[in-house]
Amino acid sequence: MDDKKEAGVLGEAPDGKPTAFDAIANDPEMAGLTLYEKKALLVNRELDSHGMGKYQWYIFFLCGMGYMIDLLYAQAFGLIAPALQQELGFSTSALGNIFSSFNAGLCAGAFVWGILVDIIGRQYAFNLTVLITSIFGLCLGAPSNYDGILVLTAFVGFGVGGNIPIDTTITLEFLPQNRRFLLALLSIFQPIGVVVASGIAYGFVPKYACGTGGLGADGELLKACSQVAAGEPCCDKASNMGWRYLMFTLGAICLFIFFLRFVVFRFQESPKFLLYRGKDEKAVRVLHHVAKFNGRQCNVTMEDFAALTDEDSSIESVESGTPAFGGGAKQAESSFGEKIKIELSRYKLLFANRLMARLTILVWITYMFDYWGFSIAGGLLPQILLQKNREIEVSTERTYRNYVIIYVCGIPGVLLGALMYGVPLVGRQWGMVISSALMATSLFLFSAINTEASNVGLNIMEYFFQSMFNAILYGWTPEAYPAPIRGTACGVASFWGRLFSIVSPLIGAHLLASNVNGPLYLAGAGVFVCTICIIFMPRKYLGAQSY
Repeated sequence: MDDKKEAGVLGEAPDGKPTAFDAIANDPEMAGLTLYEKKALLVNRELDSHGMGKYQWYIFFLCGMGYMIDLLYAQAFGLIAPALQQELGFSTSALGNIFSSFNAGLCAGAFVWGILVDIIGRQYAFNLTVLITSIFGLCLGAPSNYDGILVLTAFVGFGVGGNIPIDTTITLEFLPQNRRFLLALLSIFQPIGVVVASGIAYGFVPKYACGTGGLGADGELLKACSQVAAGEPCCDKASNMGWRYLMFTLGAICLFIFFLRFVVFRFQESPKFLLYRGKDEKAVRVLHHVAKFNGRQCNVTMEDFAALTDEDSSIESVESGTPAFGGGAKQAESSFGEKIKIELSRYKLLFANRLMARLTILVWITYMFDYWGFSIAGGLLPQILLQKNREIEVSTERTYRNYVIIYVCGIPGVLLGALMYGVPLVGRQWGMVISSALMATSLFLFSAINTEASNVGLNIMEYFFQSMFNAILYGWTPEAYPAPIRGTACGVASFWGRLFSIVSPLIGAHLLASNVNGPLYLAGAGVFVCTICIIFMPRKYLGAQSY
């Protein structure tokens, strides 16, 4: 035992008062925790003492805007698909390529940003994703050829793809433990994004479409100029600017969000990220900054972290010679080879034991088939609804108005999902089981009936329960994993989902070309797979302490 410990780190301080080590050593909640988890617990307690301060509300709303962007574009591509197809003249089966291009970008973005957020930190990823989205989003209204649109759509997807893994991770790491239902409530910004996209589309797309609602003087749809003889009436760029105005507007919205994130509010790096990177001193500075921002006093000091490090001496270090997560200066000063070992050990956390392996596999399958279902629903339901409404002579303008009505109902769906966090015997797990089962049921029912009232009503039902299910799923996923692997876990889960969402629109578009109800059966079956996975999810990871 060294002189420093004898002088006060162990036992009593020179003035006879208990030291930071004494308080921590006698804390029963610390028993059995790793060095990193002990430090993370101190961070949790500090943030719990703040409650929902001003800093936390800023984080909540700015991360919520990232959620809004996610469905802002997902919905927009579905809404502009008919106008794009009419102007460019591609086939209905080729329509799926637009959604698959977007989903390919989302897939790459979820994987890359999900992993990067645990390597470079939350701060850079928080701003770069929105900046990339805004730049390529503004460019998206410019091209007049199919290939150019596909390329820009993929780059927009790459920026958008990182939003949910990053924003849930950031929000969780600054929330008090008793306010984690707000993770589910983040999803309320998704239907807001859908409503915003639908509302702007309602104002632009029908008004600035080819002819009147896309129809020529004879009441027939105007064809693409590449499909008619020279001099014949056709759908050209000048008469079909509505979808471009929508794209320019959405790009400007994303640029404004970047301005809010980068200029108006300066986000501090997550203390938990800094801890598992061995940067204890920076983590303490961030906690003091947050406390000052909230008008409070910070109770965590470097002495607290030093006491933990001295007490632990890192069991993992003794056994393996490698500094453990949260090892402070010892970890930060480790050799390059040791840092590689630490980095690789992070990924093993996904399969650390049988229960964690079961959790990870079931989460992956759930995301796969959730995205399978809602990418078909989000991408092709507007087109299906438009076709069904034309069969019963409902105007294009009225159809776009119905989109707004349908997607407003996602907001109460998210609210109900957040409410499920606190309902005894229901909670996260059964909330997801019930909502996914009813979402699938609504898709099957929509395929069987075709009246304006049923089309609106069943689409409302589908989107209500889709919003409820995704709110709980997206909010709970980061809770289930510790901070060293949290962004990666969320990003890889989203990656698998996005990967399936590349394939599903292609299959759905081919089915749509022959049978308007085919994609509905495909989506409904996929969502029922989610229901089964959630039933077998290990309950240990549903609502536990978040490190």
